[in-house]
Amino acid sequence: MRKDDEIRLLHMLDAAREATAFARGRMRGDLDNDRQLVLALVKDIEIVGEAATQVTESTRQGLPEIPWERIVGMRNRLVHAYFDINLDIVWETVQGDLPELISLLEPAIRSGRGPVAESD
Repeated sequence: MRKDDEIRLLHMLDAAREATAFARGRMRGDLDNDRQLVLALVKDIEIVGEAATQVTESTRQGLPEIPWERIVGMRNRLVHAYFDINLDIVWETVQGDLPELISLLEPAIRSGRGPVAESD
C-alpha cells in the first residue's frame, strides 16, 4: 500500500470525525442560522471527498464497502455547485453518511486491511 493512500484515508477519517463533532448537539435548523457551521461542515465533507479522489484504485478495490463514487460525487457537487448547496443533504450526510464512513474506516485501518495497522 502506498504511503499516500495511508495519509488520504486518515484525512478522510479526521475530517469525518471533525464534521460529526461540529454537528454534535445541533439540529438541522441550526444550519439556517449559523453560516460558520455550514461552512465548517461543507469544508469537512469536501476534504473527505478530495482525499477520496486521491486514493489509488487498488486501495479502493481493497475497501469495496466504502462508497467511493458517492463520496467523490458529493465533493464534486459541493465544489462545482457551491451556489446551490442543499442544506438538508449536507445535514443528512453529516448525521447518517459520515458516522457510517467512520465505522468503515476505523476497523479497516486498525485491522491493517486498510492502510495503517495498529502497530504503525
